[in-house]
Amino acid sequence: MLPGYSGVTQGILGTLFTWFVTALGAAVVFVVPPMSEENEGKFLDGCLGFSSGVMLAASYWSLLAPAVELAEESGYGRLSFFPAALGFILGAVTVWTADKFLPDTDNIHEFLISDSDDAETHNLKKKKKSDDLDIINNESGSNSKNGNSSSHLRDGLRQRKVIESEGKSNSISAAEKEVMERSSRSWRRVLLLVIAMTIHNFPEGLAVGVAFGSIGKSPSATFSAAVALAIGIGLQNFPEGLAVSLPMHREKRTKMNSFFWGQMSGAVEPIGGFLGAAMVEYAEWFLPYALAFAAGAMVYVVVDSIVPEAQVRGNGKYSSWGAVVGFVLMMVLDVALG
Repeated sequence: MLPGYSGVTQGILGTLFTWFVTALGAAVVFVVPPMSEENEGKFLDGCLGFSSGVMLAASYWSLLAPAVELAEESGYGRLSFFPAALGFILGAVTVWTADKFLPDTDNIHEFLISDSDDAETHNLKKKKKSDDLDIINNESGSNSKNGNSSSHLRDGLRQRKVIESEGKSNSISAAEKEVMERSSRSWRRVLLLVIAMTIHNFPEGLAVGVAFGSIGKSPSATFSAAVALAIGIGLQNFPEGLAVSLPMHREKRTKMNSFFWGQMSGAVEPIGGFLGAAMVEYAEWFLPYALAFAAGAMVYVVVDSIVPEAQVRGNGKYSSWGAVVGFVLMMVLDVALG
């Protein structure tokens, strides 16, 4: 334990570190070379698999095992599983409930694309304006050359131009509509990923805060174990920052804007860290429930959000091996440092 610092302060410091690593991952968008969509998908799916492996390992070694141990020390006897089971279920139910009350993605889409630099849509609009201007100029020139022509001929020429203009406008409008619909579908996927990352980063912050707040309250609740958990969460936050910023940049967002949203997905972790550490420091009886709650929330996010997202592009093998590597790495960190 850091001398002179309370568990709450250490929990906040630990989650500031994990947020910083999320920002580092998002910042890779500034330096990563251009990749094809296929290669980028393989890379991101492997990173998501790594994140899921780390979270699953941390859920057991850093959260569930200490929860059961604390329940045994508190005199639960054969019912020592009860706090862990109840807290685990409540954690999963909480994330599920939050997912049910997500805001309307259409409104968020409108807000985020208001300053988007969609080159294809911009070019289509520019072409439409240019065509309209040509039609006006041609009609003006035609009228000046045929000033003495009959009214019937002039009206016929104007009608022909109007028909041509309407045909071009309808054609361009259809192309614009197709581009915007494709952009909207892609943005919804990216936004859902941002929201999913943000929701599951809160229980990660909660887990780190609980780990630091519980230091010294059981043999397994040590400063080294809390540091190992913070490092593990930080490691899996790095690819999560990437998983937000790279797809956003691919959807024509600026690098700075993509970085902003990538790092913001981890901004809730210090809040979770504060609440988790305060909860167990001032309500010690609640500690086994809090540890299991964080574990349940993390596991639910893995199976409900991260694993399905890593499978949609058909790169299941990359995400599976990423999960194996992440699980083993977190296990090694927890055992070696704990």
